[in-house]
Amino acid sequence: MAALHAALMVPLSLLALYHGWTAVQLATPAAHAREMLFGFALAVIAGYLLGPVPRRQLAVLVTLWLLGRVGVLTWPGAVVASLADAAFALWVAGGLVPRFIAAKKWRNRLLSPLLGMISLLAVVTLTWRYLDDMPTTAPLMHQSVLWLVLLMTFMGGRVIVPAVNGYFAREFAREFRQAGVGVQPRLEAALIVLLGLAPFVMLLDLLRPLAALLVLAAGLLVLTRIWHWRPLGCRERPDLQVLMLGYAWLAIGLVLLARSWWAPQHASTALHAFTVGALGTLASSIMLRHVILRAKGRPERERVLLPLAGLFATAAVLRLWAIDAGSAWLLLMWASALAWSLGWLLVAWRLWVWIRRLPPRDMSKLDSGQERGELSRR
Repeated sequence: MAALHAALMVPLSLLALYHGWTAVQLATPAAHAREMLFGFALAVIAGYLLGPVPRRQLAVLVTLWLLGRVGVLTWPGAVVASLADAAFALWVAGGLVPRFIAAKKWRNRLLSPLLGMISLLAVVTLTWRYLDDMPTTAPLMHQSVLWLVLLMTFMGGRVIVPAVNGYFAREFAREFRQAGVGVQPRLEAALIVLLGLAPFVMLLDLLRPLAALLVLAAGLLVLTRIWHWRPLGCRERPDLQVLMLGYAWLAIGLVLLARSWWAPQHASTALHAFTVGALGTLASSIMLRHVILRAKGRPERERVLLPLAGLFATAAVLRLWAIDAGSAWLLLMWASALAWSLGWLLVAWRLWVWIRRLPPRDMSKLDSGQERGELSRR
């Protein structure tokens, strides 16, 4: 459902923003950003971290999410849809925040306030539908993206590290007495500190150069982390290389963001490196990977992973290029949207294929739920 939502909402946003289509309330950059962050991304977070949910509760949760999505339509029930959207965000927060408070390590406990902050922003930003554009709109959306970047940096590492280590342990057991490089706790802690401080420092114009240095250092650390994962040693595992490519988009976005803060310019360029390149590649890869593993398949044999990485990279590059493309900017925006939508339609199709191969008893089980439980115990 999140994949289909992602494929649909970007073209609808372009129609509303640049072609005067008034059937949807997406005619501002803030409305478009809110729907993609708290409609699409929050659904992915919920699906990945909530774990097994009783069927009745799941039905209620899905209903709330669906009602929230029709809140972007121009119709008399928009207030009800907004209340449902808020209830969905609060449900996700109530299901996730308490679980990670009990974690033993401070790095894992970080997920509790981080997920709480993202859910709170999902509720707060709903008020924009009923109030005139506020001066806090742009800063709040930037804050939301930066918190999402911190979450992707943390959770992306926690997915990639065991996958890469498992591959090296199996393929190079004789050479690898100690498989891989582990979680890299010092690098992970440094990234948490840098990316946790940057959203607060950037609020003051006087400290914006310091914020630029913080995110630049974080970008370099992300690249260092990827190098330690030995991407060239994973040539036989395109699924792992695609995950690393998605993580690399975080570094690209952080470097671009540092540039935009140091020499002030339009920051949306950097933000779309995160929301198109990193989120598209990481979310799609992780979603497919978990379903394939649950179906007892082998992720490296999934042929759509490389085309997907190409589609999301194309979408990101075209979106980054559009802002400086002169008269061709709208054409590039539509080309980017087409690549993005094709990518998510492909994801939805492959998810459906793999879900139909799940063993009947496995339909209610989620690897992500087991991983989440292990993470919270730490």
